[in-house]
Amino acid sequence: MMRVGVIGAGQIGSAIARILADSGKYEVIASRRKVELARDLERHGVTVTRDNREVASKAEVVFLSVKPGKAVKVLDEVADLLAGKILISVAAAVPVERLAAAAPGAKVVRAMPNIALSVGASFTAYCRGPGVTDEDVEIVERLLGEMGSYAEVDEEHMDAVTALSGSGPAYVATLIEAMAYAGLKVGLPRDLAYLSSAQTVLGTAKMYLETGLHPATIKEMVLTPAGTTIEGIFYIEESGIRTALMRAVEAATKRAKEIASTLNSGG
Repeated sequence: MMRVGVIGAGQIGSAIARILADSGKYEVIASRRKVELARDLERHGVTVTRDNREVASKAEVVFLSVKPGKAVKVLDEVADLLAGKILISVAAAVPVERLAAAAPGAKVVRAMPNIALSVGASFTAYCRGPGVTDEDVEIVERLLGEMGSYAEVDEEHMDAVTALSGSGPAYVATLIEAMAYAGLKVGLPRDLAYLSSAQTVLGTAKMYLETGLHPATIKEMVLTPAGTTIEGIFYIEESGIRTALMRAVEAATKRAKEIASTLNSGG
């Protein structure tokens, strides 16, 4: 059974460790400085430690799940133990070049999942560094496949992916909350308002993914002349929701690039 390590069992790291352990296909070891906050993982069969070097030495594949500003420092601590191993970094905005320089013997993969991996529904984009073979990628994709869907992309797109799908659950959660508030305003019970809003988002996304219908086509399927939906769409368009989302993703992309620039300059 392959041994997988997670350095940084915070929100994302803990979710990675848990879902891989629950699959029954991997032995998982995870580290966190405040190890008491990760003890719940032990119920899932994860070995928990505060020692990053223990993780790096025992694992065949290592996930790096720390804050961007700590990624290089952590790799400096364990780099000698990563030679020849696959290192999958989910530290936002840290470029492959920077990761490879900090862990020169490792086979570096930069990945960006989102928090939906905790229910096996993440979209994860990844790009490979120098020396990563097709056989290595097969291993990476098996691991990412436990968390949801994935796609290999050029690294130049990773900051935009971080801003769109990495941050995306926050945007969608805001939309669900807004829809539920709308339901409350017109008299729906709270539980029903939230359930119907969330299920509608899920169902619409599933319809797009499984049929390939363009979102505009799905929208047209609901619209009828002088009906209720077109009345609602009028006010949605008037609110500028499209522009707001585009600005949000643009701003988040810019911030990702700023973080990467700071890391590359050694700041």
